[in-house]
Amino acid sequence: MAVTQTQALPPQYVEDLQKDLGTQLTALTAAPLDTSKFAPQVAGQDALQQQAATMAGTQGQGIGAFQPYLTQAGAYDTGAAQYGTAAGNYSGPQAYQQFQSPYQQDIINATLAEYDTQAAQGMTGIGQQAAMSGNLGGGREGVMRSQYQNKSDMNRALLQSGLLQQGFTQSNQLANQAFGQQMNLGNQQMGLSQNQQGLASLAPSLYQGDISTLGSVGSAQQAQAQAQLDAQREGNRLEAYEPYERLGYQQSGIASIASGAPGQYQSTVTPNPSPLQQAMGVASLGYGAYKGLGGKNIF
Repeated sequence: MAVTQTQALPPQYVEDLQKDLGTQLTALTAAPLDTSKFAPQVAGQDALQQQAATMAGTQGQGIGAFQPYLTQAGAYDTGAAQYGTAAGNYSGPQAYQQFQSPYQQDIINATLAEYDTQAAQGMTGIGQQAAMSGNLGGGREGVMRSQYQNKSDMNRALLQSGLLQQGFTQSNQLANQAFGQQMNLGNQQMGLSQNQQGLASLAPSLYQGDISTLGSVGSAQQAQAQAQLDAQREGNRLEAYEPYERLGYQQSGIASIASGAPGQYQSTVTPNPSPLQQAMGVASLGYGAYKGLGGKNIF
């Protein structure tokens, strides 16, 4: 008994469209995608990050940056001690002697000698007065001579004492001045030592601050470079998948024409997909195109 089979075929233009789609899909998928163009890439360390890493790797040397400051502080301490010792030489009851003029005694002797000459002339005058008054060699002359000599000796002693006191005062002032100068210089050395010690305590924290700053700025630079790589990768990926996108849109249109329903198409390309999502998207695209052809083996 003969069997009559009735088959509902799509319009010829639909078959033509399906055939064209199959041809394009076969050609498109014949060669594998060059995934290296949109493979994930990691931006390398920025130069500032490398510098920070180098500094961190030599952290011992960085922290040890305080040592030169401590060495200099020690030198200043030594200088302060030397000035203190020098100042000690200008203190005490005998310190003034270092500043006495070597001609002081000569000046005293010359002054006293001149005084003695003047005193002798005064004694001579007493004798002349006694002779003129007729008391030469008498008791009155002796009293006058005695009184004059006592007063002269007292004045001589006061003169000598004044000269000695003047020399002592001047020498003592010079000793005090030298003492003050040495102490001031010593205090300056101590101040410089304290400054160096402050720098020594500050050096490690400054070193760490440099590392932190370089690392932070370098990280921002690296993030910028990474964003540029990601943008380039996304652009390359969109360019690579653009033909598949067009075929997917075409497949959706053919299917809607064949079914008489309005065409709806959802993009298979989404921003920043993972490698797994990319693989699944390609598989679903190929399978959709295959179903759109009515399950025919177009390969």
